Amino acid sequence: MADFEDGVILSPKSRPKITEEQAHNSPKLRDTKLTGTKRVPRFRNRSLSQSSNDSFSSGASYTGSSDGDDDHHPREAEQKNSQGFSDFCVRNILQAAFGRREIEIAEQEMPGIMALRKRAQQDKPLDGAKIVGCTHITAQTAVLIETLAALGANIRWAPCNIYSTQNEVAAALAEAGFSIFAWKGETEEDFWWCIEQCIEGEENQPWSPNLIIDDGGDTTHVMLKKYPDKFKNIKGIVEESVTGVHRLYQLSKCGKLTVPAMNINDSVTKTKFDNLYSCRESILDRCAGVWAG
Repeated sequence: MADFEDGVILSPKSRPKITEEQAHNSPKLRDTKLTGTKRVPRFRNRSLSQSSNDSFSSGASYTGSSDGDDDHHPREAEQKNSQGFSDFCVRNILQAAFGRREIEIAEQEMPGIMALRKRAQQDKPLDGAKIVGCTHITAQTAVLIETLAALGANIRWAPCNIYSTQNEVAAALAEAGFSIFAWKGETEEDFWWCIEQCIEGEENQPWSPNLIIDDGGDTTHVMLKKYPDKFKNIKGIVEESVTGVHRLYQLSKCGKLTVPAMNINDSVTKTKFDNLYSCRESILDRCAGVWAG
């Protein structure tokens, strides 16, 4: 097919060949590659997949998904999911659809814990467990939370860090009916408030946790200081951080650690998974700790 150059029709035979050097020096040709005398785009145009269309139509967007872009403070906003459940506090419940997609991706990357869920969910080995969790709220943590619930546990969860919460994941968990109190960009006051909400339970609903999954020892510290009566009902503590383990050793030396506590941080399996295989799979250690408790 003939081309045009300055108004003159060029036949394929008379069309000048382009060298690599000319292509490199020409801004118009720099992003193309040469195939004979034809110029072929280096990259294909990307078409929207069905999932991309779904994300666009639902208003979900990765950009800014975990940022505090809402003008209303979560504690002042009305909190309610599509089923009318309101025992949670997150940044924006409307981000739940996107958070659910992240959790589904995490499930595919965590075959170990998913196999555990499938194998044990019929037996409900955690039936009767009332767990207060305080860890990073990420898609991987969501897989842990939903696995514990599938195995029979009752759960309330808060973040161990004011910056690490994935808002869309917290929204997805709240939409699924979990009592999650977490959002990215909390103040120090918010941080302690979230933990206290998990310990106290829903208003007019009796709640007394009997297991703690901690990261940093903050929940253990708050329960000992402010809720000593509730701490008496604790049957076990699972701690996964260096700081939290150090705190537990201090409590033990002072004679204040009156319940069994598992040092997950120094366990062989956590060390191997964190440093050799994949840190996501160290969640298996936490599950084992809950069962032992």
